[in-house]
Amino acid sequence: MSTEIQKQVAESDGEYALDRKDVARVLYAVDREDREALLALMEPLHAADIADLLEQINAFDRMRLVRLYDQEFDGEILSELDEAIREDVIGILHPQVLAEAVRDLESDDVVDLLEDLDEPHHETILGALEDSDRAAVEQSLTYPDFSAGRLMQREVVMAPEHWNVGEAIDYLRNNEDLPEQFYHVVLVDPRLRPIGNISLGRLMSSRREVLMKSIVEETFQTIPVMQDEGEVAYAFNQYHLISAPVVDENERLVGVITIDDAMAVLDEENEEDILRLAGVQEESSLSDRVIDTTKRRFPWLAVNLVTSVLASLVIAQFEDAIGQLVALAVLMPIVASMGGNAGTQSLTVAVRALATKDLTGANLWRVVRREVSVGAVNGVIFAVIMGIVGVVWFGSPALGAVIAAAMVINLVVAGLAGIAIPVVLEKAGVDPALASGAFVTTVTDVVGFFAFLGLAVLVLL
Repeated sequence: MSTEIQKQVAESDGEYALDRKDVARVLYAVDREDREALLALMEPLHAADIADLLEQINAFDRMRLVRLYDQEFDGEILSELDEAIREDVIGILHPQVLAEAVRDLESDDVVDLLEDLDEPHHETILGALEDSDRAAVEQSLTYPDFSAGRLMQREVVMAPEHWNVGEAIDYLRNNEDLPEQFYHVVLVDPRLRPIGNISLGRLMSSRREVLMKSIVEETFQTIPVMQDEGEVAYAFNQYHLISAPVVDENERLVGVITIDDAMAVLDEENEEDILRLAGVQEESSLSDRVIDTTKRRFPWLAVNLVTSVLASLVIAQFEDAIGQLVALAVLMPIVASMGGNAGTQSLTVAVRALATKDLTGANLWRVVRREVSVGAVNGVIFAVIMGIVGVVWFGSPALGAVIAAAMVINLVVAGLAGIAIPVVLEKAGVDPALASGAFVTTVTDVVGFFAFLGLAVLVLL
């Protein structure tokens, strides 16, 4: 029976994501309390897939699954779990199972776990570690949040600068306490200051008598322990690093950051920017409770309400004109909507460019000119289209000319606002991803309504 179930999983549709049949088979095994079948289903799954499965099912089924899975629960699953349900799973696990799971993790993964857990769970996790591992984790927790010290792992493979390749290989073969995964041997001087990285491929392909310092990589970067993790991720991306040693204020080696941790930071920052552009806090998750999600989204909905009122106040100033010419009420949302979309396009490009440091003072005015030019070109194209629509729909060439002119004005302003507002907010110390959307929408709505209705009053009435 279990062999057949395992074969069904192996012969699934080949997609990386779990499908509903996979989840249904697991839940069926849980319902029957068939541990053998459950283990057969879970065995071929990666820890990330198991974490996804736990996130997709409800709390009751999750509790039953974790208890039935029991001693097979791996620490990597905890690392992959959404923090919104991680505490629930830890609360379900038997203390001995949790201890075994945590012992298998590298120090940076343990730190990551502790950062997302409430204080009562800290001692449970720390108590499961060996004394040396606990000391390393506690030392990492003394560094500021979102710093390289929190991101690094303390397990480092290093060698003195006077060694040759043979000595290094013998050391690696005889050392039973190496990290589970590492990419470089860090060469250090007598003061424990890193002077170079040697890739494992270069090490294994060199003759034993070759000096280690003669085969160090050309690209070498050290990371200050207090450096912001966003800057660390940028360095990895910019210089194509695989791993980099972390140094303290005396330039002594204290840890290493690997590419998987740096890329995780990049992914988190990208996700954070996307959520903030939509006015949603970065902590939001599909697993959150209704009340928590409501509280997080309410403030920015309130801000949007205020900005909408401002746009409505502009419309109210032209109430008489709208009453005399109903076509204005029909067409004015088009102008504002087109401006809003154009502004969002420029805004998204600007926020991403600021995050990747592609938009700087050196190229700011060139980018502004480009976005304004793009807005002008698009404005002219859509102005012609809407001018024709105004003539055909309402039989008024003057109305067509008015909406055409308003379209050009608003798209030009949208391009300018989409770039300028994020830059100004960043200079003011405000996260542009979080606040730019409301400002850009307000500008395009107000300018769009004012340009269209103002020109209509001058030309048509």
